[in-house]
Amino acid sequence: MELCEEDFIRLSRYVKQNYGIDLSKKKQLITSRLTKMLLENGYRDFHCYVEDITAGRRPDLILPTLSRITTNYTYFQREREHFVYLNKTVLPELEKRHHTDRCLSIWSAGCSSGEEPYTISMYLLEYFSKFPVKWDTRILATDISDEMLEQAQNPVYTEDSLSALPEQWRNRYFTRRADGTYTVTQELRQNVIFRRFNLMDPIQFQRPFDLIFCRNVMIYFDQGTKDRLVKRFYHATVPGGYLFIGHSESLSKTDCPYQYLVPAIYKKM
Repeated sequence: MELCEEDFIRLSRYVKQNYGIDLSKKKQLITSRLTKMLLENGYRDFHCYVEDITAGRRPDLILPTLSRITTNYTYFQREREHFVYLNKTVLPELEKRHHTDRCLSIWSAGCSSGEEPYTISMYLLEYFSKFPVKWDTRILATDISDEMLEQAQNPVYTEDSLSALPEQWRNRYFTRRADGTYTVTQELRQNVIFRRFNLMDPIQFQRPFDLIFCRNVMIYFDQGTKDRLVKRFYHATVPGGYLFIGHSESLSKTDCPYQYLVPAIYKKM
């Protein structure tokens, strides 16, 4: 199946306008990753598929399309330096800031299949379990993909994806299944709230956030889209709050409203 230039431009423009993903240099990737899906849905060419997508006639194919043209590769405690900083610097600050209400506001934006928010949650549970009074350590985890959210809420993980975790954490927060895979315990499952959210939409959650994780998501956005998203994050962050991005990502030195701290970690001063 061939994707002509006109249809490629129309599809790329539609995806960028609605979901922020820049496909302007991904024509070959689109062709290779979507051909099977199109055939399974009765299409014999890309033109009819692009017509249906851009006209809104096949909303059921939007999220499967996005899932196939992005990479949902992740594992527990990915980019470990972030979690060392979280444990040594951010959590002690949050403890002082919220010693009265004992309620945290943390967002994993682009949570994929759940490894990131569950990792954050383990650090929160470990840190705050030492206090005699219970803290609300639940975190919000969002993704645009219903498929990824389904996996995150009904988690099944391989032993390899858990390999970077301490053994005592694997024993405490995971249950081994008969086939050798793992699922999370009820305690960990209840500490993460999963919701579907498009990062191109206005950010209008009930409370501003002490900490936003948005790692390895903005690699799919062009600079303008990235700058606008970071400004929306900034307005949704409390003064003194943090933004963590992926180590392979960078923010604009001139337009970023956050202050750079260490690689891939920023603060709203």
